[in-house]
Amino acid sequence: MKGLVIGEKEGRSMKNKINYTEEPMGDLKIVKDFIPRPDQLVLKEVNVKVTISLKKSSIAFFKEEAKKHKTSYQKMIREVVDWYASHYQKGA
Repeated sequence: MKGLVIGEKEGRSMKNKINYTEEPMGDLKIVKDFIPRPDQLVLKEVNVKVTISLKKSSIAFFKEEAKKHKTSYQKMIREVVDWYASHYQKGA
């Protein structure tokens, strides 16, 4: 049994032609384009810069966790605040 050589494909070659027939395809329906435009793929939230004083121990905690997860401590804090706000906005 011969093994494949790197780059060699097993099975049908691209040189083999496909024979198409003139058979009816049945009822066809044109569908509306559902793929979003590129500008719709970039979701941006409007951010507001604020100055806030936090406990040194809290910042140390987030910096350590951010280092472990290779992310920004500010991003982690922002996520916590966003989760908190969305949780309590649902109940309002």
